[in-house]
Amino acid sequence: RADGSIVYDRYSASAGDPRLRDAPEGEIDPYLKTISFWNGDRPLLALHCYATHPMSYYGRGGVSADFVGLARRRRAADEPKVKQIYVSGCSGDVTAGKYNDGTPLMRQVLADRIHRAMQKAWEATDRSPLRQVDFRSATLDLPFHEGAAFARETMQQTLQDAAARPTDRILAAMGLSSLDRIERGEKIDLPCIDLGPARIVVFPGEAFVGYQLMAQRLLPETFVMSIGYGECWPGYIPTQVAFDERFNHDWRWVGPGCENLIRAALQTVLPRE
Repeated sequence: RADGSIVYDRYSASAGDPRLRDAPEGEIDPYLKTISFWNGDRPLLALHCYATHPMSYYGRGGVSADFVGLARRRRAADEPKVKQIYVSGCSGDVTAGKYNDGTPLMRQVLADRIHRAMQKAWEATDRSPLRQVDFRSATLDLPFHEGAAFARETMQQTLQDAAARPTDRILAAMGLSSLDRIERGEKIDLPCIDLGPARIVVFPGEAFVGYQLMAQRLLPETFVMSIGYGECWPGYIPTQVAFDERFNHDWRWVGPGCENLIRAALQTVLPRE
């Protein structure tokens, strides 16, 4: 804001508001990444990943793969003998909102941009023999939300209140479920598939894009693909900077301290050679 305060209110269809449209992009990963698998000279599968919420116009009752699904379908038509898969990166805090006004026409514009990125990634393919496939995994024990509104008794009261909004009761139930899992000692897996020149890491929840950038920085000479939306009980997983800026949301069930824990887990599954 003009007064210097930090806000987190540019959602997936915010470009109709000039203030939100003209604000800086903020922290993003500008690269769509593709890992492909081949049998000799014959391509079999292409796995595409980009960090953004896959939402253009929404909230109208329709269910679709939105603009990323349209782009994936076009790639399937381009290369009908190659299986095309799209997954979302760590995009808890990344949307298309700076460039999307929420109109149906913009869905196609966004699809065109993702499709072009898929094409360029495909054209830039650097093929290497697959000499190893290793698997590593670390565990995370993330803290629960620090706020009084997320105390067990408060959430139970909301859940049992027949007059409360259904949304609030659903969120209370999800919060209680998350707290139950922590108290049972159920940890979160952070798995990594090591393909030699490329690594695939699966992050929990709606991890912020800073974690994806962190993973790449740990192995700057290696191709690291970060996939988000793994174990989803944490909801949003802010970086420490975002916690310091007082990011809060009823879709966040974790508390401060996540970044150091995730960094340590990444160092385990992405060791330097």
